[in-house]
Amino acid sequence: MGNVAEFTDANFEADVLNSDTPVLVDFWATWCGPCRAVAPVIDELAGEFDDVKFGKVDIDKNRDIAMKYKVESIPTIVIFKNGEIVQRTMGAHPKSVLAKLVEDAKAE
Repeated sequence: MGNVAEFTDANFEADVLNSDTPVLVDFWATWCGPCRAVAPVIDELAGEFDDVKFGKVDIDKNRDIAMKYKVESIPTIVIFKNGEIVQRTMGAHPKSVLAKLVEDAKAE
C-alpha cells in the first residue's frame, strides 16, 4: 500500500474531507474476498494519478465512518472532492471502470 493511505475515524476529516485534491476511499474489510481482489487495482491507480489521494477504510475498525456514509456492502468506493461525495460505486470493478470514476470526479 505504498501510495494508498489508511483512513480512520480519527483522521478522516483532516485527510479526506479537508483535502485540497480529490480523494478515492475504498471501504473494505480483511475478510472480504472482492475487497482483496480490488486492492491491487487501487494500488495501480494510486501510482497513475498523482493529483488524487487514495486510501482505505477498514470498516471493522472504523465503524463510525462506515455508518456515516451508509456503507452497506463492500467493497464500496467513494470519491470525495471538496468534502463532498462526487462518485460512489459498490462491488469489485475492473481498473477501467475505476479509472473513469476518478477522471469524472476530477472533471466535476
